[in-house]
Amino acid sequence: MPDQPFKIDIHTHILPPDWPDLKERYGYGGFVQLERHGPGCAHMLLDGKFFREVGANCWDSGIRIGDCDRDGVHVQVLSTVPIMFTYWAKPADTLDLCRLLNDHIASVVEANPRRFVGLGTVPMQDPDLAVTELERCVRDLGLAGVEIGTHVNGMNLDHPDVFPTLQAARDLGAAVFVHPWEMLGRDRMSKYWLPWLVGMPAETSLSICSMIFGGVFERLPGLRIAFAHGGGAFPATIGRIEHGFNVRPDLVAVDNETNPRDYIGRFYVDSLVHDPNMLDYMLKLMGANTIALGSDYPFPLGEQRPGQLIESMALDPDVRDRLLHGTALEWLALEAGAFR
Repeated sequence: MPDQPFKIDIHTHILPPDWPDLKERYGYGGFVQLERHGPGCAHMLLDGKFFREVGANCWDSGIRIGDCDRDGVHVQVLSTVPIMFTYWAKPADTLDLCRLLNDHIASVVEANPRRFVGLGTVPMQDPDLAVTELERCVRDLGLAGVEIGTHVNGMNLDHPDVFPTLQAARDLGAAVFVHPWEMLGRDRMSKYWLPWLVGMPAETSLSICSMIFGGVFERLPGLRIAFAHGGGAFPATIGRIEHGFNVRPDLVAVDNETNPRDYIGRFYVDSLVHDPNMLDYMLKLMGANTIALGSDYPFPLGEQRPGQLIESMALDPDVRDRLLHGTALEWLALEAGAFR
């Protein structure tokens, strides 16, 4: 792709082509299985019930590379599909599944190190096991970091049981990617795809606010953490969030007295907002140095041609390049030369 601008897509999902029957393996249900039903087609089944349709581009790295070549994407950052987090299961079982998923991602990266960067997944419901698997991901598998959920079985990201994993990521120099899952208010969002349209942006804003108000950024300077979907609702509601902090510090500033606006620039977000006016606003609010191309490949709610929104806008070339690859390289602590 010599004539294409260099692109790194930090938000893509991958699954193994198959995995064991987890209900049989662990002795209880609630897990995801992949059921092939035609060439290049499969159903993801959650506890035996249909969850979503996926294509071969979700597990076939050759097809992924072909799609990347077509769309001008040089590098994908790979992470599992969030429903595979499985934080609700017995910790040892989640660890076993994480190891399976992480070994697969590492093998895909090893086969094509100039096209893929890997993020692992860890059993966040058990801090000791999570840190151990995080260390294995970075030190033994060569992954760049981990993907975690916006909460852990209802524990927000300022919870004491979450902190050890974030601290270990900081100490290891590992990147962290936060993706919404198990969205709040699901009992009121049974129609219209609302968990994805409304719940996900709310989940992501909740995770950012929890880290701000809980003082996590204060305690972990140097943590390289990125949030999916443009930071969810957070950028659009920072005015309200800051106003609440100013008028009711007795309710808001109980654990951290720093203005939430001061944390803009302390974390990264992807560019997946589907609207040039919103991305322009985010550039003015946060700056290009905190925004990285992210597409949510290969799913339909993602950007169908990664980088199309960025490239459609009249941006300074330096800003465009920062969005397409510069911020990603900083977040991952990698050099462009590793992929050339």
